[in-house]
Amino acid sequence: MERARLIDPLLYQRMVEQSRDYALFILDPSGRIMSWNLGAERLKGYAADEIIGRHFSTFYTREALESGWPAHELQVATVEGRFEDEGWRVRKDGSRFWANVIITALRDEEGKLLGFSKITRDLSERRLHEDALRQSEQRFRLLVDAVQDYAIYMVDPEGIVSSWNSGAQRIKGYSREEVVGRHFSHFFTEEDIAAGKPWEELSNARRSGRAEVEGWRVKKNGQRFWARVVLTAVNDDAGHLRGFAKVTQDLSERRHMQDLEKAAKNVNEFIAMLAHELRNPLAPIRTAVQVMAKAPHDAETVDAMRQTIDRQSAQLGRIVDDMIDIARITKGSLVIEHQPVELGDVVRRAVETAAPAIEAARHALDLDVPDSGFLVYGDRDRLTQLLSNLLNNAARYTPPGGRISVRVRREDGHALLSVRDTGRGIEPQVMDRIFDMFVQGRSPLERVGGGLGIGLALARRIAELHGGTLHARSEGEGKGSELILRLPLSPVEPAPERERADAPERAAVPRRVLVVDDNVDAAATLELLLKSLGHETRMAHDGVRALDIAREFRPEVILLDIGMPGLDGYEVARRLRAMNHGQNFRIVAITGWGQDADRTRTKEAGFDVHLVKPVDLRVLSKVLDDRNGATLH
Repeated sequence: MERARLIDPLLYQRMVEQSRDYALFILDPSGRIMSWNLGAERLKGYAADEIIGRHFSTFYTREALESGWPAHELQVATVEGRFEDEGWRVRKDGSRFWANVIITALRDEEGKLLGFSKITRDLSERRLHEDALRQSEQRFRLLVDAVQDYAIYMVDPEGIVSSWNSGAQRIKGYSREEVVGRHFSHFFTEEDIAAGKPWEELSNARRSGRAEVEGWRVKKNGQRFWARVVLTAVNDDAGHLRGFAKVTQDLSERRHMQDLEKAAKNVNEFIAMLAHELRNPLAPIRTAVQVMAKAPHDAETVDAMRQTIDRQSAQLGRIVDDMIDIARITKGSLVIEHQPVELGDVVRRAVETAAPAIEAARHALDLDVPDSGFLVYGDRDRLTQLLSNLLNNAARYTPPGGRISVRVRREDGHALLSVRDTGRGIEPQVMDRIFDMFVQGRSPLERVGGGLGIGLALARRIAELHGGTLHARSEGEGKGSELILRLPLSPVEPAPERERADAPERAAVPRRVLVVDDNVDAAATLELLLKSLGHETRMAHDGVRALDIAREFRPEVILLDIGMPGLDGYEVARRLRAMNHGQNFRIVAITGWGQDADRTRTKEAGFDVHLVKPVDLRVLSKVLDDRNGATLH
């Protein structure tokens, strides 16, 4: 108070009058202007003698006047003592400016209203800047929202979605209302969530400012798509993290094209390898035939060539079996018969199968496998196939004189069977691909003699059908590799096998056999074989001739090919059944078609037995000698 009394009132008046940055003036209780300073004249364009005595509503827009806004301002200031507002005001020349206005009620000691002080500040430049920024932000939002090919959205520092554009809705399937406020981990696969991938992305972007990845993401309907994702940290001027900008692109079509290209490349390489693998056994077979023709009376030479043909024919049969397994894996129709099996027995059988390859390469084989105590519930033959594939694989990729180790151990209710070798190892870039179909981790030229490239793919599929896993380890090229099979142990004890002496062989009962095949060589060689076994035979090379011979010859067994021109084997079988007048005969399919669907179709057509070429002599003899007429499909 003491200091206030020392201020010259005239000096205070001059401060108000001469202030140029603010319009400072006084209104009477009705709102008429009583004073006018230089700042008011500069800001509003009126001289003091032009404006004093006029109502302050002169400065308001028509819209404000129509709404009664000036009176509202005075009313609020009267009741509350103060009123502050921002809005458009009008200069003398009619131009508008954005004003900050403060009206303060002036009262005497008794509280009587004397008038109002009014301070006006021109904020047009700030308003223009804010409008420009707002328009820029609006244009950016419209631009982002209009983008259809990219999902563009913001997440807060914890990963909660805070914005959502139309591209995000198109790609991911969620509307803005469904997803804003939810964690962005909803777009990840269950496997990635379990592995902590969403939080790992946030951590990487927080640490380095940016994270870029490609991987599977999940749409609202559960469908997966291959995405390229860029996550960018967004910081304020002080460097504090405010969230992340996330851009996602659907690359499923590109991924699909890449997969198709990869599949086409694999198939082309597979066809080349198949041709090579087929030529390998065919070459010695043809050579053996030529040798036998030149030395027909040399019993030792003929026997050696016969053994060659037998071995190479068996190899051709294995190639065909591999082809059938390829089809079964592709269709998901690989069948597993489950029963309690001792893993030691599986190892013993697999070692017997792989022994020729191991011995040929002079490898040392170490076995650490108990005979019993590792019981699994599965298919003995398929598990043997799995393990023999692993052993053959180890033998093939280990330089001569290497070492292969097979070990079985117990872990958490599972049996772990490992096959370790000292071979060439597995390069890191192909570690994830060696279980793909037709992949062998080498160029086609290097793979000569390496099989069809389905062994590991088939082995993993067999493992999965047993509720197990198969994975590989390697420290790198030249450092060997280890394949580890993990199978759940079975609590069920195996049923004891009945010991029985092999039934004594008995002489084949002569049968009347009709051989039907459009392949003349196949029919002729099969007829010669049957005659050598004491059977009476007839031969036909088409369906119509087969029906004619059947009426006259009245065969007991008909060995019938399926893929013939004219009447195929199915139609011949149906007609044979239809023309049967009490005659008891068996129809046996001898065919190259061996899929499950083929066996079902032959059964429906009336065949009793389905045998796949090349037919094993023991199986054929059993079929011909079977007096009970049992079917075999």
